[in-house]
Amino acid sequence: MAKIIGMEVLDVRFPTSRELDGSDAMNPDPDYSAAYVVLHTDGGPDGYGLAFTIGRGNDVQAAAIRALAPHVVGRDVPEDAAALGDLSRTLVGDSQFRWLGPEKGVAHMAVGAIVNAAWDLAARRANLPVWQFASRMTPEELVSLVDFRYLTDALTEAEALDILRAAEPGRAERAKQLEARGYRAYSTSPGWLGYADAKLVRLAEQAVADGFEMIKLKVGGNLEDDVRRMKLARETVGPDIRIAVDANQRWDVSAAVTWMTALAPYDPYWIEEPTSPDDVLGHAAIAKALAPIKVATGEHVQNRVVFKQLLQANAISVLQLDAARVGGFNENLAILLLAAKFGVPVCPHAGGVGLCELVRHLSMFDFVAVSGTDTDRTIEWVDHLHEHFTDPAVVERGRYLAPTAPGFSARMHDATLRRFRFPDGPEWTETASE
Repeated sequence: MAKIIGMEVLDVRFPTSRELDGSDAMNPDPDYSAAYVVLHTDGGPDGYGLAFTIGRGNDVQAAAIRALAPHVVGRDVPEDAAALGDLSRTLVGDSQFRWLGPEKGVAHMAVGAIVNAAWDLAARRANLPVWQFASRMTPEELVSLVDFRYLTDALTEAEALDILRAAEPGRAERAKQLEARGYRAYSTSPGWLGYADAKLVRLAEQAVADGFEMIKLKVGGNLEDDVRRMKLARETVGPDIRIAVDANQRWDVSAAVTWMTALAPYDPYWIEEPTSPDDVLGHAAIAKALAPIKVATGEHVQNRVVFKQLLQANAISVLQLDAARVGGFNENLAILLLAAKFGVPVCPHAGGVGLCELVRHLSMFDFVAVSGTDTDRTIEWVDHLHEHFTDPAVVERGRYLAPTAPGFSARMHDATLRRFRFPDGPEWTETASE
């Protein structure tokens, strides 16, 4: 049996703050970064994963991942649901490390980076992309991956099995649909808060020409500016293109209601992260006050338990899971099952470093094996940094193409790792010397 003989963790950072790519009201100068994990093996391919950050926190995130190495190095290479479930339980169950969460923040993201790297490794050994590798597991195998602790008041193991068994008969047909036409995307590229109006208009026009049916604008800096930008975007794209807006946790509840009431004449489709991601009751109050404008959140929701409460409280009508925020594929499976139980569409957070590459697998797996539908579902698309990955996400005519390469699509090019490694890569040493 092949073994994991080493775990390498690299601090990789991209200077996106120079052009304000990724800028928003809460994060004005992000440097998109990845705490990048390589699981080295003694027989066959290696496995790759990452935790996404926006700069200086990356050194903390990388240190947290390294702290889990004793649970990983020396293990048999995972090849099936049983091994992937056991690894996840071992990492989450480290009581001394768990104390730093529990199951949240830097510690939980470290678990997720390793778990996702293990899924990448298992899928590579099976010669399948992760969305297909997971979709070929039986309902019983999939349920065995989920930690139902803290969930059974909302979702039981039996209910999860029923959801998965109901989707099972149509799996092959839906997989063929994905391979033929891909999965709907929306574009955030026009809407970064640091962009001038002319750039917003140009990129919004381009998004429509490229086949996107929805764009997203960042809001929350200045109300007068946001009203002007929203009006400009609506005039640019016309009445039939959806415009979502994203406040990145900027507001209190009352401010969210006031701000969105001012934007309402321009028909926003959803308001994303209107307030603290931990404020379940606040989201519920905002959702009630703003209906029919949808409330969306999830990229900073720390675990399946908070997602459970958001769903139980009718606090969100769009669930935005993140591939690298929670404890990896296993916990995201639990979140997908919760969303299916409550009938709430999943529209993942992407952008960042590698998130578009990763979340397309989750949405496609959901369509094939969990919810069985893509109605009102779409994946965020941000058109930068994809060239650094060996299996980059590709969007054509407003739709993500289904990945065909084995694995979870997290592997970066060796040249990228050399150039953007922090602090000693040329991208950073050359800048410091200028």
